[in-house]
Amino acid sequence: MPGMTAYFGLLDVCAHREGDIVLVSAANGAVGSVVGQLAKARGSKVIGVAGGPEKCRHVVETYGFDACIDYKSEQVARRVRDLAPDGIDIYFDNVGGETLEAALANLRKGARIGICGAIGDYNDMAHMKGPRNYLNLLVYSARMQGFVIFDYAARYAEAEAALTAQYRDGKLTLAEHIEKGLARFPEVLAMLFDGRNTAKLVLEV
Repeated sequence: MPGMTAYFGLLDVCAHREGDIVLVSAANGAVGSVVGQLAKARGSKVIGVAGGPEKCRHVVETYGFDACIDYKSEQVARRVRDLAPDGIDIYFDNVGGETLEAALANLRKGARIGICGAIGDYNDMAHMKGPRNYLNLLVYSARMQGFVIFDYAARYAEAEAALTAQYRDGKLTLAEHIEKGLARFPEVLAMLFDGRNTAKLVLEV
């Protein structure tokens, strides 16, 4: 399902085109890592955002992103501007919050933003705020669209075939962070929200 989310989110919602400059948050995660690899395989420069030097190194060395911004130690908006001085064409959003604002500050004409999740705000939904600079969508004739994978249920076979082919061709790398023990489920689930997982999180029963 994360792979299909990446596939339809990038190709349909964000209408990816060859040569697009793509920014991906939670780039080390199950969805973000596939988004970046799909975009790279289709001729894009891809910039990831992740938390900590280890995750950023993994994003570049394992998944082949062109660069990765460490949101814990770098100013995301400024680094995006350094890496994409003419702006970004696509932002694939998994986190919301300040990273979404950083993307909105660096749009190019006709940019597309796909809203997949807002994991940075899930633990404080009562105080969730929209981006302060959303009017940049107007200024750059850009659009922002949310989606859920179930919207594409009738086309799952299409995504499965495309992703399987890319994997078999060696153009798609999948990594897992495996934790063991059903009794640890609450603790392991919390890892998704505090960033302790280092790849797609799997609980082995």
